[in-house]
Amino acid sequence: MKTFKIIIVFMIACLIGFSCDSKTYEEISGEVANPTYTNNVKPIIVNNCLACHSTAGAELPTMETYTQVRDAAENGNMICRIDDQSCGTVMPQSGRMPQSTINIIKNWVANGYPN
Repeated sequence: MKTFKIIIVFMIACLIGFSCDSKTYEEISGEVANPTYTNNVKPIIVNNCLACHSTAGAELPTMETYTQVRDAAENGNMICRIDDQSCGTVMPQSGRMPQSTINIIKNWVANGYPN
């Protein structure tokens, strides 16, 4: 009986230890301190924006290159469209991206658009 109690206590301790909050991939990916266009921003743009914002898409501005994306962030309202509804419809049209993904783009802008 004593062994059974020890096993139960051990199992409870393991459950408590392994049930602690862990970060999801989205949360981890949002913690990029120094994002670059090539490594961090471009994959977001490819997966979320190019269906419409490409030469094959129906809408402008085109966002296929570093220069085009930088221009949309610098001179357009890209950040406002992905992070705030005050600029019009939230982008992408499929729905708002996770905040951690938006933060990658915002950190890229704040760090001076590193390529």
